[in-house]
Amino acid sequence: MRTFFWGLGVFMLANAFLCLLRAYLGPTVADRILAVNIVGTKTLVVLVLLSYIFGRSLYLDVALVYGLLNFLVTVVATRFMETGRLSGETT
Repeated sequence: MRTFFWGLGVFMLANAFLCLLRAYLGPTVADRILAVNIVGTKTLVVLVLLSYIFGRSLYLDVALVYGLLNFLVTVVATRFMETGRLSGETT
């Protein structure tokens, strides 16, 4: 069963590199933000898989913090893309 999870982790990392290619080649900023967000989500899944494989709950804590930071960065980048600033009124 661990071999399956190792293979799944390698597949997720290979898929993340394809998303990085999409982020590099993306024609718009929205495509790039979405691709980087997907890479962050795949990294989170790989951290959870490593936590299961090695039996270490520390990786789950790291994955939780990484997921929260990934969400926050995506929201901030999208707001900056939409309004051109990070704080103040949105009108």
